[in-house]
Amino acid sequence: MTLKLAIAALFLALNAYTYHYFATEEVIPVRRSLDEFPLQLGEWHCANREKIADDVMDVLGATDYLVCGYEKEGTNRGVGVYIGYHQTQVRKGGGGLSRSAIHTPNHCLPGSGWDVIDRAKVALDLPGLPGAPAEVNRIVIAKGEQRSLVYYWYQSNGEVIADDWQKIVRLFWDRATRYRTDGALVRFTVPVSRGEDPPAENNVRDLMARVVPLLPEYVPN
Repeated sequence: MTLKLAIAALFLALNAYTYHYFATEEVIPVRRSLDEFPLQLGEWHCANREKIADDVMDVLGATDYLVCGYEKEGTNRGVGVYIGYHQTQVRKGGGGLSRSAIHTPNHCLPGSGWDVIDRAKVALDLPGLPGAPAEVNRIVIAKGEQRSLVYYWYQSNGEVIADDWQKIVRLFWDRATRYRTDGALVRFTVPVSRGEDPPAENNVRDLMARVVPLLPEYVPN
């Protein structure tokens, strides 16, 4: 981990120099708004898009987002989907991360009262997922008696990234070489019981298989 942090620090230190020599202006890719994301995905349906309060959005910094609780016909358990797209994440003029940078769930979840009680990286092999099989985060969180299974990853410029430090390195590399700092956090959350919960696992993977192929229209490669 020390080596990884050292590499990340090196990229950050060289960012301003590299940016001034290679990146002259930021590219804003053409994309569809997440307001247009389908509410019906096969057997899955989202009855209502959720709205994030303005004060929360000020902290979150997302340019566009989708928050939807999808439910599958014939089941009594839904899966929460969050896709937060950030058009730009770096301050102008060669500075560091801006307030609109993607916030890591490693900070946001504990700040909301959730404890991470299990953590792993898993290889996700889904049609349309860049680099599939791609490594993503799979965690179990707890708050009192509540338990939830969460899958999440960062997606930008046709890359799927699990680690926070890799996200930062990739962000500044893409800024210097592709003039882009956009990206997204993709997260799926399903309530679970204590111990193993195969129905929850099956449901969340089924919904992911329907959402992932649509992402490039909203999170450009």
